[in-house]
Amino acid sequence: MQKWVEGTVVNQKRWTEILFTLQVKADVTAFEAGQFAKLALAVDGEMVARPYSFVNAPQERPHEFYYVTLPDGPLTQRLPKLETGDTIYFAPRPAGFLVLSEIPDGENLWLISTGTGVGPFLSILKTEAPWQRFKQVVLVHAVRYAEELTYRDTIERLLGEHREQMHVVSFVSRGKKPGALHGRIPAAIEEGSLEAAAGVVLSARTSQVMICGNPEMVTDTNEALTRRGMKKHRRREPGHITVENYW
Repeated sequence: MQKWVEGTVVNQKRWTEILFTLQVKADVTAFEAGQFAKLALAVDGEMVARPYSFVNAPQERPHEFYYVTLPDGPLTQRLPKLETGDTIYFAPRPAGFLVLSEIPDGENLWLISTGTGVGPFLSILKTEAPWQRFKQVVLVHAVRYAEELTYRDTIERLLGEHREQMHVVSFVSRGKKPGALHGRIPAAIEEGSLEAAAGVVLSARTSQVMICGNPEMVTDTNEALTRRGMKKHRRREPGHITVENYW
């Protein structure tokens, strides 16, 4: 039977009608930036658990999770109702392979995300590893509406700390936002507009790419990169593309 670690809600931030950040104090096993925890609540006498990536770096506290509510989500419909001091449960061990220790070296690192998929990349960017291992780091965040371009204070702080290395490209697919590209990431890769916006080469010779977000974006982006001669990274067969679907 799964054992659970008890955690306490510290804070809850509402970004939009459906986007939230949950901060929790809990004594869980050490994790690597990019990994996720299983959060759980008791629903009708049973523990309902779902994976959520850490947004905080391993050395930061409290633990932080960025999530979207789903109309039929048995857990996400309950998470926004949690208040400071409420109890939430963790699986004892974090998991996941969207981590830099699994990634081969390269000249530049591309972190490509949609929606809440930006969360694990923020955790990674708060550590020293990407800045020590790669000459250039590009964070790509695609959303539907401009108001969903969240965590801008965190991103601006990181830009200030790593101005010579870090590049940020935002996408808004519905509506417009000054400075953001319009449309979808895979098309921007095909057209070359993503590279142009970042000012960094995206190629099999120079790049490692980590992708996190909705499955359609992950699949289509992977295909666009494959057409550039890039391939999925595996331990036994090193490549250029590491992915994680967000549902």
